[in-house]
Amino acid sequence: MQIIESIANLKEEKNAIILAHNYVRGELQDIADVVGDSLELARSASATDASVIVFCGVDFMAETASILNPDKKVLIPDIGSICPMAQMLMVEDLIEAKKAHPDAKVVLYVNTLAEAKVHADCICTSANADRIVNAMESDTILFGPDINLGNYVRKHTDKKIIPVPAYGLCPTHHQITLSDLIKAKKAHPGAEVVVHPECVEEVQDMADQIASTSGMVKYCKHSDADEFLIGTEVGLIYRMKKEMPDKKFYPVSESAVCPQMKMHTLEKVERALREEIFEVKVPEMIQKEAIKPIMRMLDLSK
Repeated sequence: MQIIESIANLKEEKNAIILAHNYVRGELQDIADVVGDSLELARSASATDASVIVFCGVDFMAETASILNPDKKVLIPDIGSICPMAQMLMVEDLIEAKKAHPDAKVVLYVNTLAEAKVHADCICTSANADRIVNAMESDTILFGPDINLGNYVRKHTDKKIIPVPAYGLCPTHHQITLSDLIKAKKAHPGAEVVVHPECVEEVQDMADQIASTSGMVKYCKHSDADEFLIGTEVGLIYRMKKEMPDKKFYPVSESAVCPQMKMHTLEKVERALREEIFEVKVPEMIQKEAIKPIMRMLDLSK
C-alpha cells in the first residue's frame, strides 16, 4: 500500500519510531516498531534513540513517553484518544486521601494523567501491580484509579489497599460480565479462560489466568491448550492470532471495544509524521516530578 510506504519513508527521514498498544487496529500493529502493553511501551520509550515517537495509544501513554523523553517530539495521531479511566482520578481527591492517610504510600496505575503521577510514590502497570505494592515501605497503600486491578492486588498482598477514587474503572473491561463469560464457556467448553485484571472480580474468579495483555500473550504461547477465551479489549486477539496461528482465540465479549484506541488510523499516523502535529508535551515542572515514580517502577520491574 502506498500509505504504508509513505509512513516508512517518513520514519526514516525523521528518525521516528512507532509504538502501538495491543488494543489498536491490526494494520497499525503491523507497521509498529514495538507492540505491547503499558510496561513494555514505557520501557521502549525510555530506551529509544529516535528523535520522534509516534504513540498509537491513549493520552496517558503518550504523556508517559514525553515524561521519559523530554527532549524528543512525541506525537499522538488522534488527540481525541483520551482514556476515560485516567480522567476519573482527580488530583484534589488524591491530595485529600494523602492527608487522611499520611503514613500510606501512593501507588498509581500508569493509566493516570501526568499531574496525578506527580503525587505518587511509584507507578504500576497491570503486569507488575502486585509486585510494586509489595515492594512499598508501608502497610497501607493508596491505590488508584482502577478498583478491579485494586481488587486483584488485594488478593496478592497483606497490605491494606485504599482505592482512590472509590469508583475508578475501565468502561471497556468493566462491561465484560459474568453472564458473557458463562455464555462463552458454553460455546467453547474446552477453552482456557484468560482475562485482564481490569475485569470485574467475578470474571477474574472464573479465569484460568489473570494477566496484563502481554502476559496473556505469553501465557497462551506456553499453554498446552489450543483454544482460549480472551477477556480484554478485542484488539489483542489480532496479535494473538498473528503470533499463534495454530491456536484459536475467542473474545469473552464481542463488545469489549475501546473507542479511543480505535481512533488511530494509517492515514492519521501518516499525517502526524508528515506534519509533525498533535505533539504531547508535559510541562517541565510536572515532568521533573512525574518521572521519579515512573523510573522507580522501571527499576523495581527489572
